Amino acid sequence: MALNLIKLAVGCESVKDLTSRVAERAKLARQQGLPRQHVHITRMVPKRDAELLDGGSIYWVIRGEIAAREKLIGIEPFRDGDGIGRCRLIMEPKVHAVSPRPMRPFQGWRYLTTADAPPDLGKAAESIAAMPEPMRRELRELGLL
Repeated sequence: MALNLIKLAVGCESVKDLTSRVAERAKLARQQGLPRQHVHITRMVPKRDAELLDGGSIYWVIRGEIAAREKLIGIEPFRDGDGIGRCRLIMEPKVHAVSPRPMRPFQGWRYLTTADAPPDLGKAAESIAAMPEPMRRELRELGLL
């Protein structure tokens, strides 16, 4: 059964912002002759890597909400130039908007079961994901989304 990670998208203001960052990184990788993937480096190595790589995703928390996900395709532990252990979380460079869910800030990453993960918004709800972030938040707070 697939397991997911949940992580803060520090510095991102919206799903659109995350999508443009991922696209820019993929473009730079392509220009350097690297594979088409999105890499995020973290300090700790997930212990449950087999479950994560069995169809899991990284769910991104943006401004206090779980708002998007990327499919996880690789986990590569390594040592940086200073000899400190790190981990590359490798994802497909495609951001999927999910049904937003409030999430308090935390450090590092957390595991998220498939049963607890929010569903993708899908084609019918793409207009919701395209809304300006403040408008979408206000409509949700009013119970209209």
